[in-house]
This record gives sequence, structure tokens and C-alpha cells, in this order.
Amino acid sequence: MNFIVCIPTLNASETWNAFTRALESQTVKPTEVIVIDSTSDDNSVELARRSGFRVVQIPRKEFRHGATRQYAAELAAEADVLVYLTQDAILADPHALALLLQVFENPQVGAAFGRQLPREEANPIEAHARLFNYPPVSSLRSIDSVPLLGLKSIFFSNSFGAYRRTALEAVGGFPREVNFGEDTVVAAHLLNLGWRVAYVAEAEVFHSHRHGCIEEMKRYVAIGELHRRESWLLRHFGGTSSTGFGFVASEIRLLAKQAPALIPEAVIRTGLKYIGYKVGRHNATAQVRNWLGMTREEDRAPRQLLDRVAQPDA
Repeated sequence: MNFIVCIPTLNASETWNAFTRALESQTVKPTEVIVIDSTSDDNSVELARRSGFRVVQIPRKEFRHGATRQYAAELAAEADVLVYLTQDAILADPHALALLLQVFENPQVGAAFGRQLPREEANPIEAHARLFNYPPVSSLRSIDSVPLLGLKSIFFSNSFGAYRRTALEAVGGFPREVNFGEDTVVAAHLLNLGWRVAYVAEAEVFHSHRHGCIEEMKRYVAIGELHRRESWLLRHFGGTSSTGFGFVASEIRLLAKQAPALIPEAVIRTGLKYIGYKVGRHNATAQVRNWLGMTREEDRAPRQLLDRVAQPDA
């Protein structure tokens, strides 16, 4: 199967050696690896070129999760499958890519994503987020999954995700204006068009973050904004409450067994996430956004990524 790997980067040198070792050890090899670098301050570009990857640089202010990944799809016009990784997602074993790609043998599968495992140094709060959202059992989701799974039926992650080109093109590609949740939006469109979305638990990467409380609150502001802008997601696929309650209950149970001292922190984080989500859903005021250090999506400079002429070493 003809596939490419795309990695958006920004100051990736800290994880680069581990990332490339894992990628180069894979039992299947991509036709090309494309790095889209947002004008890193470190030697990310030099490292990527030294690895033999195609490097395209863009101004940092032009980066958007949707537009940048769509730009990569345009650059790799001959690939049958587009595999997206983030710079800190370390493939867990040499078969990870092969296992992810294998599900595309089913012609109904339009997209697939793998299991994310917590980093070795993750604390129980960080680890729980991965263990809850990425279970050890694979699943194949369709529009018929919605009554049972609700919003979970369109859960997807571009930290380790792949798309059949024809399916991605059928839904118009990644939404260029979206800077958060572009993977969720595409998954929803795919299900609505009758495609299947696969979760491949056997294809694993190490990928987790120890977000600070305010950083995590910002993330939930972004989720709330996504659900405000793309309100059809909640209308078509259900609300967030049942998933949220399940997450909190699961987290408290795990912490009670493994790290009771972290329960107060978990409760505070839950409260901040709830507030952040509500702020995003109700169009946060400029004062709140300034306090959080966030830029409103509609205030960002217009992106011109898709007007660029693709150059291997631009």
C-alpha cells in the first residue's frame, strides 16, 4: 500500500532521536516522510533533512491543525493512505504502522487511529487519561454505532491516525479554518457518508502530556469552542455529559487505589475543565481569553497555506 507519513513540527529536537528510531524500525516503509515545520527555533529542520525527510517550512503564525494537515495531503498527491503523527508520538514497536495500515484492506474503512499509551514517567492522572480514552480492545465504528457510543463514535486522534485518500477527499479534506478537533470533524463527516472508522488497539504509540491545570483548562475552552462552532456534532452524535461523568468516576477509582493523595488535584482539574468547556461553549469574553493567554480563532491572521507552491525544501 502506497502511504506517506506526515509530521507537523515545532522545536522537535528533544524527542527527535526517539521518534526517528521508532519510525525507521517499522516493518513497512512509507513512500515518503513529509515534515511541515512551523519555523522552529532549534535544529529540527536540520535533523529532519538529515533523516532524509522532505521538509517544508511555514511561518509559525500560519500553522493550523486543519489547514496544515490538509496542506500535507496536497503535497502527497500520489499516496493512497496518509498517516499523521505528532513529533512526540513514539511508535511502540516495529509493527505499529503495519497493524494500523492493515485495517485498510477493508474497503469500507475511511480512517483509522491507534492506541496511545502513557509515557513511562507519567503520573497516575496523566496515565489515566490515556487508559480511559484508548482501551485495549479494537473497534470498528459506523453511523450505526452512534446510538450506543454517542459522541465517542467520532473520537479520533491525529497524533497517530491514518486516512484513505479517497475517503478524505470525499468529505472535502480537513477543515482549513479549524485549529482544534479537525480529526473529530473529519471522523463525523466520514460516518455520515457511510464510511467506517477503525480504532486499532494493537497499533500503539507512547504519547501523553503532563498538562498544568491552566493549560488543561485552555484545552477544554478549545473543545467548547469547537462544539459551539460545529454545533451539528452534538446534534448528530449526542452530548458530552455521560462520557465526562464516566471519566471522572473512573479516574477517582484509579486514584483511590494507586495515589489517593492526587484526588484533590484531580477534583480541581475536573472543575477547571468544566469551567473551561462552558467558557468555550458560551463564546468566552475577551477578558477571560486574555487571562488564559488565548487568541480567538476568528482573530487569527488568514491562512494562505493551500495557495503555496509545494517545494521539497521550501
